[in-house]
Amino acid sequence: MSVTTAARLSKAEVESYNRDGYVVPDYRLPESMVTRMRRALRELEAANPHLTTDFVLCPHLPDPSVQKVKGTAEWLEYAILPDILDMAEQLIGPDIILWGTTLFGKPPGTGKKTPWHQDANYWPMKPANTCTAWIAFDDATLENGCLQVIPGSHRGERFYKHNFNQDRALTLNQELDRAEYDESTAHPILLQAGQVSFHDSFLVHGSEPNRSAHRRAGYVVRLMPGSCIWDRSFGVELAKKSRDIDFETRLLCQVRGKDLTGVNDTVDPATVWRT
Repeated sequence: MSVTTAARLSKAEVESYNRDGYVVPDYRLPESMVTRMRRALRELEAANPHLTTDFVLCPHLPDPSVQKVKGTAEWLEYAILPDILDMAEQLIGPDIILWGTTLFGKPPGTGKKTPWHQDANYWPMKPANTCTAWIAFDDATLENGCLQVIPGSHRGERFYKHNFNQDRALTLNQELDRAEYDESTAHPILLQAGQVSFHDSFLVHGSEPNRSAHRRAGYVVRLMPGSCIWDRSFGVELAKKSRDIDFETRLLCQVRGKDLTGVNDTVDPATVWRT
């Protein structure tokens, strides 16, 4: 595949996203930026020795989440890269709210499994429409536990049944009921460092543990259209069931356009790290 640096999805790529629930664009971030992201990850690890890098929430925000993450403004800059937002705009429209980021460090040999799940099942927006951008710092392969998806499982925007699994060997405690999916239809998202994938919040996905000698780090950016309402009261209910979330207090950044609902308390990202 010839990877370009044009931050524009083709008509076929947009159709693929709508049909399959995910897309890997013909695009790659500059190597210099990937190098800076890797350096920022090393610095984040050093600043947060109390955390495993398997699952680090919201390093783009200055106020520590329930994980007590010490983040930096640099992670907010990566979350709102114009190229990423340009492509996301083609998928969810010109009014975009950044509501979360996650670092998945997936260390070699010990990287945790992410169980099969559906993001929309445990996120507090109505309707539950969110586009996730997954930015690869390292090559993502079957051996090191790349993301895997069930193509087309987003269609109909159906909420699948999940069970709670408190096993700390998992990155999430909400696991899709085994009767809800056919793992034989799974498709691996193989990425080279610097590549990006996008997936829909209703898409069924997960990943295997990393038993290889190679890290599989990536930065996940969560974007919702300005037509969605962030339900903080639902966030309180979710916090009673799920570990490591702070949806009732989460800062929402209006990164493009405007809030169309008149309800969301969004802020200008330029003010987030202002002291």
